[in-house]
This record gives sequence, structure tokens and C-alpha cells, in this order.
Amino acid sequence: MSLDPRLRAAPTSALVFLIGLLLMLVAQPTRAVDGVVLPDFTRLVASQGAAVVNISATQAAAQPQKQPFRLPELDESDPMFEFFRKFIPRMPEYPGAEPDDKSLGSGFIISADGYILTNAHVVEAAESIVVRLADKREFDATVIGADARSDVALIRIEAKALPHVVLGDPEALAVGEWVLAIGSPFGFEQSVTAGIVSAKGRSLPDENFVPFIQTDVAINPGNSGGPLFNLRGEVVGINSQIYSRTGGFMGLSFAIPIDVAMDVQQQLREKGRVERGRIGVSIQEVTRDLADSFGLPRPAGALVSSVEAGGPAALGGIVQGDVIVRFNERSIESSADLPRIVAAARPGSKVEVTIYRDGAPRALSVTLGEWRDPEEEVEPETLGSAAGATNLLGLELAAPTAQQRRERSITHGLLVQRAEGPAARAEIVAGDLVLAIVTAGRQLALERVEDFERAVAALQPGQQVTVLVGRGEASSYVSLRAEK
Repeated sequence: MSLDPRLRAAPTSALVFLIGLLLMLVAQPTRAVDGVVLPDFTRLVASQGAAVVNISATQAAAQPQKQPFRLPELDESDPMFEFFRKFIPRMPEYPGAEPDDKSLGSGFIISADGYILTNAHVVEAAESIVVRLADKREFDATVIGADARSDVALIRIEAKALPHVVLGDPEALAVGEWVLAIGSPFGFEQSVTAGIVSAKGRSLPDENFVPFIQTDVAINPGNSGGPLFNLRGEVVGINSQIYSRTGGFMGLSFAIPIDVAMDVQQQLREKGRVERGRIGVSIQEVTRDLADSFGLPRPAGALVSSVEAGGPAALGGIVQGDVIVRFNERSIESSADLPRIVAAARPGSKVEVTIYRDGAPRALSVTLGEWRDPEEEVEPETLGSAAGATNLLGLELAAPTAQQRRERSITHGLLVQRAEGPAARAEIVAGDLVLAIVTAGRQLALERVEDFERAVAALQPGQQVTVLVGRGEASSYVSLRAEK
């Protein structure tokens, strides 16, 4: 007697389903509580915690300072005695003795032969570094290299067959995905905190080379340099900064994507420093008003507000008023994207750049220069500034005198004599330079007052127009709405 083929297939289908379900559970550790599926971090901590280390870096002793605060002479029965004992830090017992400065942080082992990643600020100016493993062994560490701009440091201990982390792909992270941190907040080793990815690609002030991962994982002093894991137990970032008004965790933490960190450590290991590309432009965000003025299909890209004379961008044909929408085969959605994409490219390489000029796209080729710290390079030469005359834009302009041209190195543009109405609301002030006016996707450089008056006379009330304004050595595009 033979079975119906459909009956024979049923167990096989059920088996395939069960295997698939098990694989999903292994890939995304979860557990059910009262019917609600929650993430389960226990296996992740058990398997990856051994690769997380505590780092103690000792800097040079502090310079002698004024006499430190001393505990008042209080009897133990005094109600204030317990307060001072708990909350006032203990000071050295002998005059002039000051403890060495110590920075406590975290790190994680990336290879079995002792290479460890951490933050540059954890080991900055350290005279000695001690690494403490999860099994309580301690090792002296040496700094292979550190990069302050990305806040990534590579150190090494002399040991073999060490547990090490598995690296993940930050690009695959989704906003809302669970992540976990292991570190030493306030010196409490192997502390575990969890949360979700709040945002990706965050730019922070003075940190425009790193597209930070923003999370709500509780990060505190001592967590710096520790790993950020996804639920698969892969490191996707290095915990680096918190946003706080108190010095403690307030729900905003930022991690360096691990792919950025690994590129930095590779260069530190091979060259001892990090090379970054540069093109020599100042840029600003493209608002909807600016997009309309420059004839862009949508508000995206980086608007070039000034170009370094003789720099890579200038040599490649990029001019003031261009909008860079694609660089090295990567789209530029926000102006913040451009600096880190440029920096990630190697100096000397030739890259393809797509710009919008006169309302139409163009393809250019730019050979990258090398970025250096601001203190190492001469301030780039920038273009001048401009202004306007009392009219629908509220600008009264005048041609600069020969003396003003010499004193301010003005090559073109008109000086603002008075700003009111739309111009005043846009914070244009007397003394600014109006270098150009942009309408219908075309930019007109201003040399004479008559040129400006002719352009303004063609405007209709309510029409949007953009002017290029210079102040000092900087220039930026400002959108104005013509009004009676």
C-alpha cells in the first residue's frame, strides 16, 4: 500500500519550516514574555564579552596647584560628617602630592595576536597604558597609532590566542534595530547596556569626517572606545561620544561606524597616519528656495559657495555656484555627505564629479589633493562678497572705490550700503559684498550697479531669487523673496 504523495511531502515541508524558524532564532536572538517577543542578549554577552577590555591610561602628573580642599575637622557624630565622607573626594594626605591624571575607557580585541581598537581620546598623551582582560589578566599596551579627527586609536598587547570580535556591516543597520554596548562606565568593567539605533549618518560639530551612528544606548564616561554590537554579535561601531548637559547619559549616544574605524586602523598600521582627500571648496546646504533658484529638480547636493584658487576643484573646472550632486560614484543627498566622501577617497586619485550648472547636469573629473589639519595649511584664497540697492529685495548697493578694492582685496561685487525688508530679514548688513545674483538657474556675476538693477527690475513680487553674499573671507548663498 503506497502513501498519497501529498502525505509524504507534508513532513518534509514541516521539517523545512522548522529548520528555517530555528535559523531565524539563531540569527536574531529573541524570547517571548507574555506573548511579546523580546530580544535576548544573554548568548551575545556570553560569546562576545571576553573580547571587550578595560583600558587605563596614565598621563603626566598634573602641575602643582593651589592647596587642595581639605575635609573640615568634624566629629563622627556630626550630621554633616557622613555627607562629607560620601560626596567630597579624598585628596592626597601629604602636601604637594597630586595623583597622575588617568583616563579610564574601554576597547575590544580585533585579532588573536593582540590588536585592540579604542578611542584616540582614551590614550591621548598617555605615558603608560594598562589593558585588563575579562579574565582579569593585565598587559602593558603600546600605541600603534591614533587619529584625532576620527577619534580612533589602535593599540597592541603582547599576547596570543586571544578572543576577538566579529565585524559587521554598519550599512546594513536599520533605524530602530536593537544594539548593545559592553564597556566600563565609571570603571565598572563588563557592564552591558542596550537600546536601538536612533539615526544613521549623523554629522556632529567639528566631526564632519565621520557618519556617526546615533543610538539611545546608555553610554557614560568609561564606555568610550567600547564596541557596539548588533543582535548577531557583530561589532558595528565604536562608542565615542554622548550629548549631555550634565556629563552623564541623556539618551543620545554616538558611535563611529566600524568600517570607518577599520580603514583608519589599517592606515595607522601601514603608514602611521591617515591620509584624506580634499578638493578645496566651501559648501552649504541646498534648501528648497536655493534649489528653485539654481534650477535643480529637488533640494539635494552641496552648493559651492567658494572655491580655493588653484585648488583641486578649481583645476577640475568646479566654480562658485555649482551644486555637487554626485562624487566618486556616490550620491550627495546633503551637504554633510560631501566632506566625508571626499575624505574617504585617496589623495592623488582622479574621481568623477557630477554638478548642476545653469540648471543642467555636467560631468567633471577632479584629481584630489591631501587634507591637512587647519594649523598646517595656509588659509585658502576665497572669492569676494556682494550687496544690492533699495528695490524689491531691499538692497542699496554701490560700486567699491579703488581704495576699498585694495584694502579688502575685492576682485568683483558691489558693496551693501543699506539693507532693509527681505535683505535685512536675511541678516544682510551694510559692508557686505553682493557678488552675484541667481535667477532661473543662471548666475550673474556683479561688476556694476546697473547690472544688479537690471536683474532686479525683471523680478515680480513674490518671486524667489538668490544672491551670493561675501563677508570677510567667507561667502554664502542667501535666498530672498521679492516684495513691494
